[in-house]
Amino acid sequence: MSFLVDFVLHIDQHLVTIVNSFGIWTYLILFAIIFIETGAVILPFLPGDSLLFAACALAANPTYGLHIWSFVILFFVAALAGDSLNFLIGHSLGEALTRTSWFGKLINQKQLAKSEKFFDKHGGITVTIARFMPIIRTFVPFVAASSRMEYKQFIRYNLIGCVLWVLLCCGGGYFFGNIPFVKEHFSMVVIGIILVSLIPAVVSALKARFGSTPEGEE
Repeated sequence: MSFLVDFVLHIDQHLVTIVNSFGIWTYLILFAIIFIETGAVILPFLPGDSLLFAACALAANPTYGLHIWSFVILFFVAALAGDSLNFLIGHSLGEALTRTSWFGKLINQKQLAKSEKFFDKHGGITVTIARFMPIIRTFVPFVAASSRMEYKQFIRYNLIGCVLWVLLCCGGGYFFGNIPFVKEHFSMVVIGIILVSLIPAVVSALKARFGSTPEGEE
């Protein structure tokens, strides 16, 4: 876990090492990380937003010979494919997995029931918004499938989320990642990206905790 924290906080330095060590295979390595982040269901702590930002900041620097549009396409395919695999796992094994002791600690039957009501109330836009929320985006495809959302509805909203997520994160890294202040304080920028990404989850949790309508009111 300490290695993962160090990797996320100093992701720019680690990516330089990867590029220098693996060259063109860097594309495949980063594709795998983004794919596994959501596709594996149980690995929500892998870097996402910060990885896209840092990778595209390197692509803006001709020293490394990386291509921005290659990253944009690969990250989009990785995010979409990972979410789709996650959905397939939730559709095929959702209820069975939640009954197991180890997975039930992450998602249980009670949470699935609440999630089903949540999806019924808010619709597919939940899938789009979740793509911008670290950790949560790993569980949303699984829960959506377990909550009997149809794949054609899921993929429509997921497609929108993946496009916006990749364009914003990659564009931010490409155009702003090499600004001297950003380069000198990259760890703080990464923390800032993570905190901003978590704002929707915090707001949603606070609303759920304190925003219930008092009895007798509409």
